[in-house]
Amino acid sequence: MIDSIAYLRTPAAIRERAGQMLKYVEDGRSAWFALDAAGLEAAVQATLAVTRQRFRDPSKIPFHSRWRHFEAGGRDRWAGLAARMSDLPKEEIARRRIDLAVVSVLLDAGAGGLWSYREAATGKSFVRSEGLAIASFNMFANGAFSRDSKNDPLRVDAERLARLTPNDIAMGFQVRGHNSLLGLEGRAELLRKLGGVGLERPGALFDLLAQGPGGGPEIKAESILAVLLDRLQAIWPSRLELEGVPLGDVWRHPTVGLVPFHKLSQWMSYSLVEPLEGAGLKVVELDALTGLPEYRNGGLLVDSGALKPKQRVLLEKAFAPGDEAIVEWRALTVALLDQIAGHVRAHLGMDAKSLPLVKVLEAGTWFAGRTLAAQRRKDGGPPIAVESDGTVF
Repeated sequence: MIDSIAYLRTPAAIRERAGQMLKYVEDGRSAWFALDAAGLEAAVQATLAVTRQRFRDPSKIPFHSRWRHFEAGGRDRWAGLAARMSDLPKEEIARRRIDLAVVSVLLDAGAGGLWSYREAATGKSFVRSEGLAIASFNMFANGAFSRDSKNDPLRVDAERLARLTPNDIAMGFQVRGHNSLLGLEGRAELLRKLGGVGLERPGALFDLLAQGPGGGPEIKAESILAVLLDRLQAIWPSRLELEGVPLGDVWRHPTVGLVPFHKLSQWMSYSLVEPLEGAGLKVVELDALTGLPEYRNGGLLVDSGALKPKQRVLLEKAFAPGDEAIVEWRALTVALLDQIAGHVRAHLGMDAKSLPLVKVLEAGTWFAGRTLAAQRRKDGGPPIAVESDGTVF
């Protein structure tokens, strides 16, 4: 079995290990999950239902990315900032969009059910992913990540990130005793480490992608992920290491071995597509990246009955990200999202080119997971609880 750092950083490795996990469960060897074909069809139908509700024309489905969360509540927040940058070259606008996307994605781990964010401009309150997105967006808009917040606020600078504290994040995210946010310290630590990776700003990734290997007029989606995993490897908590290198979102399963996911890095990769294309580049082969193994997509599979918990304790206690049950749940999510995408395309009469996986996620599985969660649990949380440190879910 190959276990090199280079291999574990590829989407092919994610899919291969997820496929091995699926076979492991299909063979009845898992102590935690069983598969159910009727439940998988229910997940497909739930996905189709929200897709048809949200998009009359499936050809208009946008990418699943952080930019959708910035539009929460029907408000195009980026348009307001873009107007303030209208005199900048398109390449610099792309750098600033990447500045924002990278920081916002790194702050996008599970918030917990007790936290919300009230947006001053609208008076509306937002929770979970949308709340985290809007909070980080407004911190960016107010210059919280800039080295010169007064004269040049709309950027992110390494020297400012390196000085960020949990209190800075708490202030920006309106954290108080009655409004607690999971993983506050972990989020701040990720951003501090981002300030020390040797990039003057996250937006410098634009130049690496546009000019580096695989760059040019067309950039493979897999190349985006490769650059992110290479340049940002130092920010991840030191969990598992190989040859002294932290592996990041890679976990050990007693039978399958090392199982990579790189959820935040893939979420970031998807979120860099629009900034890159806005600067005139073309991102291709999007389906090389995998579905995101997070609690909305994974929750869809459990709540629809596609994945049947074999032990009640799965639904009764919180698990750590490295626990066997969670590694299995996430790997099965990757494998089954590919199957759901195939079924959804068949129902809609579309192919992978016209409806890539990233659009199925947006249309899609993420919202179907949220819808079922709201129907089944008062707090709308996931069916399986994971103890978040702010760096995984």
